[in-house]
Amino acid sequence: MATPTVPTTITVHLGAPNEAAENIRVPYIDYIKNVVCSEIYPTWPRASLRANIFTIQSFTLNRVYTEYYRTRGYAFDITNNTAFDQAFVPGRKYFEPISDLVDSLFNTYIVRAGQIQPLAAQYCSGSSVTCAGLSQWGTVSLANQGYSDIAILRYYFGQDVSLVYNAPTAPNVPSYAGTPFSLGSAGSDVRTIQRELNRVAANYPAIPRIGSESGLYDAATRRAVIAFQQIFGLEVDGVVGKQTWYKLKYIYNGVKNLSEIYSEGLTISEVERVFSSVLRRGDRGIAVRTIQYYLNFIGQFNDSLTIGLDEDGIFGAATEQAVRAFQRYYGLTNDGIVGRNTWNAVIDVYRGILQSLPAEYTGLTYLLYPGYYIMRGASGKIVEQLQVFLRTIAQNSNSIPSVTVDGVFGSETQRAVIAVQNRYGLEPDGVVGPITWNAIITMYNEYR
Repeated sequence: MATPTVPTTITVHLGAPNEAAENIRVPYIDYIKNVVCSEIYPTWPRASLRANIFTIQSFTLNRVYTEYYRTRGYAFDITNNTAFDQAFVPGRKYFEPISDLVDSLFNTYIVRAGQIQPLAAQYCSGSSVTCAGLSQWGTVSLANQGYSDIAILRYYFGQDVSLVYNAPTAPNVPSYAGTPFSLGSAGSDVRTIQRELNRVAANYPAIPRIGSESGLYDAATRRAVIAFQQIFGLEVDGVVGKQTWYKLKYIYNGVKNLSEIYSEGLTISEVERVFSSVLRRGDRGIAVRTIQYYLNFIGQFNDSLTIGLDEDGIFGAATEQAVRAFQRYYGLTNDGIVGRNTWNAVIDVYRGILQSLPAEYTGLTYLLYPGYYIMRGASGKIVEQLQVFLRTIAQNSNSIPSVTVDGVFGSETQRAVIAVQNRYGLEPDGVVGPITWNAIITMYNEYR
């Protein structure tokens, strides 16, 4: 999960969740105007109107942010059935006072102190139906007594609630990135998986704890995923595809009660992105070098991409131009920014090339980066090949410790990798990504 944003659009199911009904996609602001006009009256006091708008928006944003329905396998964000959600009448007219208010308040929502998710602000009419949340008619009485909008909200939801103003807007993009996560994957999405598994493990002790939520999909993460899949009747493959991703999110939301008025909640530290999720002009570092490496490789096999970047870790004009060329060719948003979709496309194209290399590369494929991270706990043919490289280097360089070629990435192999990283001024984390792989191959080619 990331920090909440206000979606530009929302998909509404016109019926009960299990009912065969139409799904319609509408602008978020229009949805809120429709619901407010369907739920309350424009003649109510201004403080009452504002309190109700904030409540309706917070409930809506909680449904979207927690992917309440999508984690249950549905292809919509919310229903128009008041037994489950809020009133929404397709094609209805808006009351002008409400329309004007929503235009100025659409990116404001309620949060509880210390938490970042929009409050699951339950509400009801307060006349024919009562509930544990806000009473719509009750807000009128409080406003007439002089209560402000925030005072009304605190009357119903507790003194520890406040308002988030001017929240950013963003497209309503599903949290699942579209590419399965497995041994060797890395990034903020992997860290999310690790964090959620560790929290779920508190309620389901059969799931082994992951010691370090490092963002690297290691052997410990795979063991936890397998246990989770076994418990919840999923295909047991140790891979987090779409089904496992949303099942994990569903259980995680459940154990934390994120869709309830009173919940364990999410904190900023839980959703901060340790790994850069976006690269743009002016950025520097290993992530930039990584994208430059991938683009240079892809450019060798695609004449439409005239790419010959310096892999210097500086996102300058040349790198931006290369990113734009890639985006144009593969039908992505041509903004020169490496966001999640561009990252995934670059890696997918890279892996696709590896699987269909022309005949002249057949004898050299063992020298090419396999397209995923290799780290302690990994095993198999790729680790064995890595160890062959490291052993050859160690035989010719006293600064690199020798390794046993056994196909198991243990402490010995990790020490050798760290030694190579130190020699090339890379982060000495013992994990083999594309830049470290390139450094190892460079040294290997010097000595073989």
